Amino acid sequence: MVFRICQKSGAGDCRKTSRQSQRILGTSKKSAWHLSPRGEPIMSSVSLHTSIPGPHDIHRKVLANGITLLVRSNFNSASVVVSGMLGAGSQFDPREKLGLAHFTSMSLMRGTKNADFQTIFERLESAGASLGFGASVHNTSVGGRALAEDLPLLVRTMADSLLNPTFPEQYFDRLKQQLLTGLAIRAQDTSDRASLAFDSHLFPNHPYGFPEDGYTETITAISRQDLADFHAVHFGPDNMVVVVVGAVKPEEVFSLFEKELGEWKNPDLVKVKPFPVITAPQKTFREHISLAGKSQTDIVMGTLGPKRSAPEYLAVSLGNNILGQFGMMGRIGDVVREKAGLAYYASTSVNSWIEGGSWEVAAGVNPANTDKAIKLIIQELEKFCSEPVLQSELDDSQANYIGRLPLSLESNSGVANSILNLERFSLGLDYFQRYPDLVREVTPEKVLKAAQKYIDPKRLIIASAGPGKGKK
Repeated sequence: MVFRICQKSGAGDCRKTSRQSQRILGTSKKSAWHLSPRGEPIMSSVSLHTSIPGPHDIHRKVLANGITLLVRSNFNSASVVVSGMLGAGSQFDPREKLGLAHFTSMSLMRGTKNADFQTIFERLESAGASLGFGASVHNTSVGGRALAEDLPLLVRTMADSLLNPTFPEQYFDRLKQQLLTGLAIRAQDTSDRASLAFDSHLFPNHPYGFPEDGYTETITAISRQDLADFHAVHFGPDNMVVVVVGAVKPEEVFSLFEKELGEWKNPDLVKVKPFPVITAPQKTFREHISLAGKSQTDIVMGTLGPKRSAPEYLAVSLGNNILGQFGMMGRIGDVVREKAGLAYYASTSVNSWIEGGSWEVAAGVNPANTDKAIKLIIQELEKFCSEPVLQSELDDSQANYIGRLPLSLESNSGVANSILNLERFSLGLDYFQRYPDLVREVTPEKVLKAAQKYIDPKRLIIASAGPGKGKK
């Protein structure tokens, strides 16, 4: 079954939707692959200009109203993918109505001045197309796909949803109930509860510390008028970015968006305010969320991580791969799960955004093993921050980062999301070409320096959720 209308987070900066590290991969101007003696794929000297996105085939244009368009043609497939974002994120949510941006984005396609929900659904259904919106801290995101011949329908539907939503009462009430049901389910999920507690203590009174989908009481407080008011002052073309990848020519895309969105203006658009300063924990803080009837305790612990523009980002990312990702979840997985047998799963992640980030360890354990697992994780963090990683560990991670490039860019959606991140983080259209050299420049000493900058094993946020009262 193909779902023609979907509500999703798109390619924005959604945090809670996925706790995995965001990695933007690229490659140099070399293409043929063979295996090194260690078994990793490495690059030969053949040019990759024709297969890796870059300045030679990513076409960029900024419309007069501020919308940035990026297009990469791919006529090996008959389809097109659209991935975009605009700055209408949950950072603008009032504290008493957290989840408003999320609620608004989910409501955009429930009816417009030009078409009701059923008409929108049938138009996309008949074309086998999909389109959806979602929200994260910084952005409302949009994602869609269709046959190339139906791109005008996709863009027209997207434009109508952005410019003319009516937020019909019947769908407002229905969607509110669906959101509340989702929050009720979240409230009984040990992993979600530990994650929410971790975020709230690592980022107190900060947009990164609140869930984008809000809380039961804040969603309940939202009215239809709130959706309309939020849309009126936070949706506009000024900071919108859209990427189109597939069987279409750049000039056709530019002309289409000029027609559908070129006249869009919003003089009432509220500008983004500076984020509050983020400070690292001053001491270890531990909280346990008691959930009766559960057989597993989930742990999320860690500290601040780098924002994406930080010069040490790649050193942190590669170090994290060694610590809790590579192979069977790196050192943490090997020590805590495989050798000690204290966890059902154990891994680490680095989440890097525009204004900051987090460096986290997550584990699922038998409640009786909670304290033992936390103690062992802290010991591994102490080791990680006291001595350089092995050169062989770093070699493996570097080869892994460079070698998985073809998989990350083999689909139109993978290319579109990657290009969107290039624009979002101002990495440059040649970032994919520079990426292998940037990865290879990281040394064990740089990993150690980065680890010591962010991780202090004596100053951690430790959150857990499961049966029992736990420890404070």
